[in-house]
Amino acid sequence: MNENSLATPRNPSTGLLRRLCDLPPAQYDAAENWVSYGNRTPRATRPASSVVLIRDSPKGVETYLGYRPGGSPLGSVAFPGGSLEDDDEREIPWYGPSLSEWSKRLGILDQRVVRAHIVCAIRELFEETGVLLAGTDELSVVENCDSEDWMAVREAVAVQDKSLEDVLRKRGLGLRTDLLRPLSHWISPNFALRRFDTRYFAAALPVRQEPSLLRGKGIWAAWKVAAEVIEQRNTTSLGDEVGAPDTKGLSLSKVTTPAVEVILEKIASTRGTVAYLSVRRELKSYHPELVQVGGEFYLDVTTATAAEGGGLGRGR
Repeated sequence: MNENSLATPRNPSTGLLRRLCDLPPAQYDAAENWVSYGNRTPRATRPASSVVLIRDSPKGVETYLGYRPGGSPLGSVAFPGGSLEDDDEREIPWYGPSLSEWSKRLGILDQRVVRAHIVCAIRELFEETGVLLAGTDELSVVENCDSEDWMAVREAVAVQDKSLEDVLRKRGLGLRTDLLRPLSHWISPNFALRRFDTRYFAAALPVRQEPSLLRGKGIWAAWKVAAEVIEQRNTTSLGDEVGAPDTKGLSLSKVTTPAVEVILEKIASTRGTVAYLSVRRELKSYHPELVQVGGEFYLDVTTATAAEGGGLGRGR
């Protein structure tokens, strides 16, 4: 596709930008079947949460990206996250906005679902990176979660031998939900064989915590300067760095989802972590649509052009 996977220029009157994003090769067969056999009932979505972990660096705001095998609906290269589990609905020690306030922020009336999305976001972040958004009160955050003991806890939570609630109560901790900021809502395309209904959140890396791969599970993860990823989006540099069979030799759009690419653009447009987290966002929902152009498949999605967080340039 043309530069930046854009289909049409910005519309100054609406502040919107329509784009066509390249389809990852692993999804070609599903796309062809969807078109060949006509529109069918889409597979059900699974509710999911994902956390965009960010920090400042001399080169710009960095975010933590990891490799997800098996054709994850979040992308082969994506932010930490995953689908909701039954335990995520259980009451859990909590500091920060009330469920009622979070319900308003997310636009979800069922507070059990609201709790599950937030708990899932923090749980998945902890499992995949070891970063734990929790403290003993509304002003504290746990430190130094990189010991062997904490790794064992992460492994137990990941295989559901322990619940996050059990881990917190045993240590006198509560979730610091005030450290999360809701970003956007994305629904997987109708043709996909695995579909997520994902709520994206952002959080700054807590002081004296550092992410690491889950032992025996992770293959690749790294801090990446969002602006550099976007600048190199039409090259294969990121996919080659990951080095997996479904990333090598592929550009950004072909190793991730429109959600990840759009969020990276917004991070690249911001002045810093505090500015990005301070933005008052209207929580928008996106549902990319499969289209054919010149015999090729693309994902069609329209997004806002405004920068987030006092950016020097225009966002995409």
